[in-house]
Amino acid sequence: MDIRNIAIIAHVDHGKTTLVDQLLRQSGAFRENQAVAERAMDSNDIERERGITILAKATSVEWKGTRINIVDTPGHADFGGEVERILSMVDGVCLLVDAAEGPMPQTKFVTSKALALGLRPIVVLNKVDKPAAEPDNALNDVFDLFANLGASDEQLDFPHVYASGIGGWADDSLEGPRKDMSALFDLILKHVDPPKQIARQDEPFQMLATTLGADNFLGRLLTGRVEAGRAKAGDTVKALSRDGERIEQFRISKVLAFRGLTQQPIDVAEAGDIVTLAGMAKATVADTIAAPEVETALPSQPIDPPTISVTFGINDSPLAGQDGKKVQSRVIRERLMKEAESNVAIKVEDTPGGEAFIVSGRGELQMGVLIENMRREGFELSISRPRVIFREEDGQRLEPVEEAIIDVDDDYTGAVIEKLTGDRKGDLVDMRPAGHGKTRIVAHVPSRGLIGYHGEFMTDTRGNGVLNRIFHGWAPYKGAIQGRRQGVLISMEDGISVAYALWNLEERGKMFIGAQEQVYQGMIIGEHSRDNDLEVNPLKGKKLTNVRASGTDEAVRLTPPVRMSLEEAIAYINDDELVEVTPRNIRLRKRYLDPHERKRQARSEG
Repeated sequence: MDIRNIAIIAHVDHGKTTLVDQLLRQSGAFRENQAVAERAMDSNDIERERGITILAKATSVEWKGTRINIVDTPGHADFGGEVERILSMVDGVCLLVDAAEGPMPQTKFVTSKALALGLRPIVVLNKVDKPAAEPDNALNDVFDLFANLGASDEQLDFPHVYASGIGGWADDSLEGPRKDMSALFDLILKHVDPPKQIARQDEPFQMLATTLGADNFLGRLLTGRVEAGRAKAGDTVKALSRDGERIEQFRISKVLAFRGLTQQPIDVAEAGDIVTLAGMAKATVADTIAAPEVETALPSQPIDPPTISVTFGINDSPLAGQDGKKVQSRVIRERLMKEAESNVAIKVEDTPGGEAFIVSGRGELQMGVLIENMRREGFELSISRPRVIFREEDGQRLEPVEEAIIDVDDDYTGAVIEKLTGDRKGDLVDMRPAGHGKTRIVAHVPSRGLIGYHGEFMTDTRGNGVLNRIFHGWAPYKGAIQGRRQGVLISMEDGISVAYALWNLEERGKMFIGAQEQVYQGMIIGEHSRDNDLEVNPLKGKKLTNVRASGTDEAVRLTPPVRMSLEEAIAYINDDELVEVTPRNIRLRKRYLDPHERKRQARSEG
């Protein structure tokens, strides 16, 4: 059977996963009566809740006697490690672009990776049935983007279709019948070349592992494209590291291939096909699985370096161990090492004390997803504020800079530009009308300046602004950037918070907790209205007397507390503060709970 390997790439929320749903349905991958969830490829709980793709996943469909292996890739640059590995498995890409929004930052990111590998894209102008859609402008912007990214003449001569993923149709022209996806299927067969690897079927077996998985019955699973030869269950193969060192020799226990949404055992894995092997004990991502006579490893794609680091530590608060069962540093370390093994964009280092670990990655969202997964697995952690990773080159200190693309109502452009180019040391690159009363602002801002900015941005734009960011490059260090201006309210007692005490404290600032919640000394319970930290007593009850008078015993009405999400909490804290994460709670606290220890540390650092 003929094979085509293709990846679907796009910016976040431009409709990749919905489009793949339609391709699966219309190719007959689902039975007539099969119950299938919406966005079937987003199998992870967090992916479904957030509506984003985090893990790259493969599927396959059959169309006119050809098997099309389709890979759904993440659209967010924080998960770029997934994108970089996956693109090495395919021979073509479908670039999805929202016909109303046009190319966005993550479009630029994934497209640059695809063009660098020499892949010839198919452009799918999605959501052309939206009222604000301007497909011709979007198409011109895509051409300009390709030209700016240094695309070859062959890549610039890209075919395109107009589509509506949610409507289930794709056509060569806007006046098409809008009936089904056949135009896109036919274009993939015509434009994407069959895998070159098919010509190497009679050579010794070689496969580059690109994703790592696990199965309760089969154990460790490695997925990749067969670069040469054939393999079947029972064959003896070996694993080679990137440097060509032998890791292990093992017998393949199972060969699986993607058929619709499931993986099914097949007799033989042939060159050019994307398959999954079982039976290995040590081999991991970027290793070469090969026949015993092969001595050289396959080249693997270099991965962009991490730009931020976060310290993961044990939870040493008085409430430790009440929610989660996994609290020891040894268990936390094992889990982080397991993550680093399957996610090549993450690096884990031990600290001298052994009770904390420095985890480096691409961005706050990537870290937030890792922490969220761990808390759902029963871990308790203390998390530090993200810190950017600096570089030294020719005696000069360099820092990561991000390109921020902002769509905001015209009324709020002044406030946004003032914040980005003032305290946060950004440079304004472009500013132009985006239509419908909105302005598009493009700025290059140090990564340090964007940590914790999103909440402030939503306040400044009354919740109507859209902020997208992507790693741009390295630039000379721009000096100190002011952090949070407000101080915090710190509990000076252990116990259960009292409504009367919180009511009296409301004039001091915003509360992060409500009545009848457990607090402890050193826990942050609110934001001070001034710039200094303040120790307060949230346990102080009303003094009782036997005198009663009209109006003195009115019911206490509390303002609802501010409840932060995990990412908001991590971005909010200062360097001397931590986020305590448990399966049921997210609390803020000072790094040193004892007030005397805090003063001592402040003196020694000052």
